[in-house]
Amino acid sequence: MISLTDSQKIGMGLTGFGVFFLFFGMILFFDKALLAIGNILFVAGLAFVIGLERTFRFFFQKHKIKATGFFLGGVFVVLIGWPIIGVLLEIYGFFLLFRGFFPVVVGFIRRIPVLGSILNLPFISAVKQNNVF
Repeated sequence: MISLTDSQKIGMGLTGFGVFFLFFGMILFFDKALLAIGNILFVAGLAFVIGLERTFRFFFQKHKIKATGFFLGGVFVVLIGWPIIGVLLEIYGFFLLFRGFFPVVVGFIRRIPVLGSILNLPFISAVKQNNVF
């Protein structure tokens, strides 16, 4: 089992609440306040989990500047009051930032009993073989 420090536990909680508020804000027709709270909690939680210095290094790598611009620009657009455009920018930036992690996540999900059998279905397996992710 992985042992977490107290600040990492707080970060996991903040990130979880951030994802919850983002999801809930989208369900409630892109509520500006919930999306703004979710964005702030998600970014703060990420900083707590991996540390402030590593967070800055992750976001401001030379090859991730475009992705960071879209993600943080989307956060800013949500905060100034245009939630739909902001969420679209965030999703695009999130995909660009974390696209290197998607194969790892898919590999992890393949080990889960029910979800792994779903991912091994022929038409879903073909998507993976064509290197979509």
